[in-house]
Amino acid sequence: MSEQKPVRLPDAASVDTVLAALQPQSADAELAPALNKAFPGFAFTVARIDDPYWCNPHAVVAADDTRLGDHRAWVERALAAVGGDLTAFWNRHRESGEKFTEWRGASAFAFAPTGPGVADFIQLSLGREIEFVAGPVVDPDYRPYSADDLFEPTWVSRDSAAEAQPLAGPVYRLRGRAGGGIVHMRSFLARRARIEREQREARRPELESRVIHEVGSEAVRDIPFLEANPGWFDFFPRENRFFADWARSSAASARIFDHWAFDIHDFEGPGQKREIGFIPRPLKMPAGKLPMEEGISVHRLMERTEAIDAEVGLPFAWFFFMTHGHWVDPDVGHTIADGLRAGRVRLPDRDAAVLLAWADKKYLF
Repeated sequence: MSEQKPVRLPDAASVDTVLAALQPQSADAELAPALNKAFPGFAFTVARIDDPYWCNPHAVVAADDTRLGDHRAWVERALAAVGGDLTAFWNRHRESGEKFTEWRGASAFAFAPTGPGVADFIQLSLGREIEFVAGPVVDPDYRPYSADDLFEPTWVSRDSAAEAQPLAGPVYRLRGRAGGGIVHMRSFLARRARIEREQREARRPELESRVIHEVGSEAVRDIPFLEANPGWFDFFPRENRFFADWARSSAASARIFDHWAFDIHDFEGPGQKREIGFIPRPLKMPAGKLPMEEGISVHRLMERTEAIDAEVGLPFAWFFFMTHGHWVDPDVGHTIADGLRAGRVRLPDRDAAVLLAWADKKYLF
């Protein structure tokens, strides 16, 4: 946060107003300054992630790019004009030059610190989107089997945006409104831990009566579930562990949001069960993965983890890539933990404590 005391926290309506006022030609450069102006006392930074997505077709344009209206409404009117005859519709529009447009985008995040703690920050989850002329309104080579084919076109390749004609944008939109669009991380983590406790406590009567049938060499023995799982009510969610591990490791030399963003969800799932959590997403990724290779020495693994740290500019970065489960094989962590216990390798004491605790009770995203 800046030295100026914040006047108000960002809310969805106010953020939408800021985003709507951005001009496409300057939106990228002006996003953070516009947020800072709208919310005095905060100092926003913006990070973008290359994770392309597209939205359903939303408009139709003529051959000369004149806009003809909403895509679904246009298809429904054009079908009605030929009495719902798909063959007639296809023949009329397969060479008409009419095309549909869609918004294509990638994720962006805005962060603003609110204090010195690792979780003391606000995160805004955004989409940076550009409207493209995506393709013809019908597949020119194949007659549609149903009207659904027209609403969900499968004949357009989206592999290369260079082949598509941009019409508008970029624009920024607030995403993740199911509890994740605007989040104060410390409050979110407190809520995550509280809901976990409440959900587990609600199952206490059931679990107190549950038994596990253990099959031994001579007999079957019934063990009370809670006796076999003594820490069941003390469970610490992985989201909270991720932040706690950052705070007590060498990675704490950097702000967590300089290296990670968080895809957050918080909603009522099936059976009205509260679903809450996040998936961490790296802002700086290593060039390649670190697999666990058969026969590789623990010393060689240490060299490779140190190379990852140097590549992304963060001590102990490899550990957090490992908890994510994509860039570093979890078996790498177990092997290094075994090496620590055997005295064959060393880590800074604080990092060794984090890794050994993880090896004893693993969590992954």
